[in-house]
Amino acid sequence: MEKNHETRNRVFFGLGTIGRDMFYAMVSMFVMFFISDVLDVHNATLALVTTMLVGLRVFDAFNDPIMGLIVDNTRSRFGKFKPGMLIGGVVGAVCMVFMFMDLGLLDNATQAALSGASDSTIANASIMFVVVFGICYLLWDIFFGLNDIAYWSMMPALTTNQKERERIGSFARICANIGLFALVVGIEPITDMLGVATGSAKQGWFIFALIVAFLMIGFQAFTLLGVKEPKGYFKEEESTSVLEMFRVIIKNDQLLWVAVSMSLFMIGYMTTTSFGLHFFTWVYGDSGMYSIFAAVLGLSQLSALAIFTQVSKRVSRRKLYTGATILVVAGYVLFFFAPMNMVFIGAAGILIFVGQAFIQMLMLMFLTDTIEYGQWKLGKRNESITFSIQPLINKLGGAIATGMLGYTLIISGINAARTPEDVTAEGITSFKVAMLLLPLIVIVVGYIINMLKFKIDDKKYAEILAALEARGDINKKGQN
Repeated sequence: MEKNHETRNRVFFGLGTIGRDMFYAMVSMFVMFFISDVLDVHNATLALVTTMLVGLRVFDAFNDPIMGLIVDNTRSRFGKFKPGMLIGGVVGAVCMVFMFMDLGLLDNATQAALSGASDSTIANASIMFVVVFGICYLLWDIFFGLNDIAYWSMMPALTTNQKERERIGSFARICANIGLFALVVGIEPITDMLGVATGSAKQGWFIFALIVAFLMIGFQAFTLLGVKEPKGYFKEEESTSVLEMFRVIIKNDQLLWVAVSMSLFMIGYMTTTSFGLHFFTWVYGDSGMYSIFAAVLGLSQLSALAIFTQVSKRVSRRKLYTGATILVVAGYVLFFFAPMNMVFIGAAGILIFVGQAFIQMLMLMFLTDTIEYGQWKLGKRNESITFSIQPLINKLGGAIATGMLGYTLIISGINAARTPEDVTAEGITSFKVAMLLLPLIVIVVGYIINMLKFKIDDKKYAEILAALEARGDINKKGQN
């Protein structure tokens, strides 16, 4: 019976994120392509949008601990996590659809550009688009953050067994990557097909966004309806105040070091992935190869996630992190120096994404273990405040990636180019430096920091659990 309960939770928890990661990737990876290539905005408008998105993401990132506080203080007959998941998912889906809706607000800016007006005139003409888009984006960011925190902070509440957490986490990451790569592989051919069918590329993207929004809500229903939280496993605690929220984050030194190393990794990874479709369109010269490339990388990453739990039984997490980082470094170096040949580029991508899959899982486990560490050290369990660090990190990484992409498109001359042949050799070099070299540097720095500062290994975690059980903070009989 206990095994059936674990399996049910593992399966329904994991299935819930297939649509979520499609939904998140739609905005984090492709909204800039939609603006620059589908809406075909002028440099001045792109600069405005880029600056706005960077600012909004940084602002909202620091709002995520408040979302974590709300989830941690939730008391309902549906549990602590499901109300935030539902509200965040539905409102976020509506806001995302509006971001990809053609409201005709760029018509004046387009006319100004065609008439040869100055950059400042064009920017003024497009200000209404920037404002409306910015409001939709900010609301999407806030409510997806609520959903994301509620979803992932449910995982450590299901079990304190490290190996079972790895099984839950690896299956969830497999499902997340199925959603992610289904979108990445399908977005170019499907939006093209919908664009042809409707007679408008903008309308094709809008319909695709609508489909993704429905998939987000549909797959979340698996978790909302299928996962059963254990009752009586953790000691009942009083609500957490805003001041205590800051204490939970600042006083948990292991959480802070995980946050630093995870931030650096995500900045590098998200910067590279956000450049992908632009790379194949403007540097490689064949946007159709993007879907093929993504499919190969998706299978590679899914394979790595599928064997993670088996590998982790034989190799310590620190050694696994080192090996994965070596793969990532080798992939980046090969990609940077590779000729425009899919054999070399594909091999580089496989190295990067296999290594990334292992690091992604390890970071999730590192973050999860800091919950019990914080409970042991500070006397209170705060899953959602702790897990609010994950979307905070993702948003900061996304903000920097968005800024890097937007400004690189302008500096390299790609946004103003009409065809790939219009992009100069210097422009291609600056694009590849921003896409590959700078991300590699921050990923390596993040690895070094983690190796030096993160101290929760298997032995330390077992000691923490024993201490929590001894003082009555955890009741093993209540887990199932």
